[in-house]
Formats: sequence, C-alpha cells, structure tokens
Amino acid sequence: MPDTYNYPAEVERDEDGRYVVAFPDFGWGATDGATRDEALLEARDLLRELIAATMREGKDLPKPSRATRRRPMVVPPVPIALKAALYEAFRKAGVSKRGLARDLDVAESEVRRMLNPDHVTKAATIDRALRRLGKRVSVTVGEAA
Repeated sequence: MPDTYNYPAEVERDEDGRYVVAFPDFGWGATDGATRDEALLEARDLLRELIAATMREGKDLPKPSRATRRRPMVVPPVPIALKAALYEAFRKAGVSKRGLARDLDVAESEVRRMLNPDHVTKAATIDRALRRLGKRVSVTVGEAA
C-alpha cells in the first residue's frame, strides 16, 4: 500500500454563510472561503502548513482517514507531499542525517535542507533520497474536482 498525504476535510457553513474547512486528522487549524470551491482551494494551503508544522515539530504525520461524501479528499501541493514522504521514510529507516548524507554522497547540510519543509528541493533529489531509503515515487494523475 503506497503512502499518501491526501487528507479528508470537513466543510461546514458558519453563521455568516462562509465555508469553513478543517482537517480532523490533524486536530487543529482551519481556513475558509466565500464559496465551497474557494474554501477547498484555501484548504490546500492549510494542508501544506499542517504537514510542514508537523515536520518542523518532529512529530509523526497522522494517517489519513477515509474520505466520504461529506468529507472530500484534499490533495496537498506536490512539493510538500514529496517532503513528507522523505520525512517519514527517513524517520522509519532509523538512520542519521550524517548516515543518509554519506549514502547519498552529499554534505549533511544538504540532507537537512531536503528534510526542511520550508526549503525548496528538486523532485529528482528527493526521489534519489527516497530510493536510497527503499521507497519510490509514483505519480498518479486524476480528474480535477
């Protein structure tokens, strides 16, 4: 079973008629929009920040629960999904940053940047590191919602 970083969102209307979106798997954070579509678009940015904050804190990312008709699945931006995959593979492998750097033949500072959710890293670089950790990246393209 592949790892996924798509999370279901709860969407509700507030007393002002705005659509409020939250991610119950994370237990904190919310965003909103004037329309449901706008709120779900904003939810991508929120999901990016929830994943990044969890990584910054050195915590485990929650396992995504199931989507339902009332809880649509939100797909995070590709760069943070790749970073999350590397973060989880690195933590599960039990290797040090120095050890991974040695395996990749790069400086330890490069591994720190790869694991930093706020640093831009090329997809090919993350793919190479994931392969070294026994994972592979697979891209799935679906219909736009």
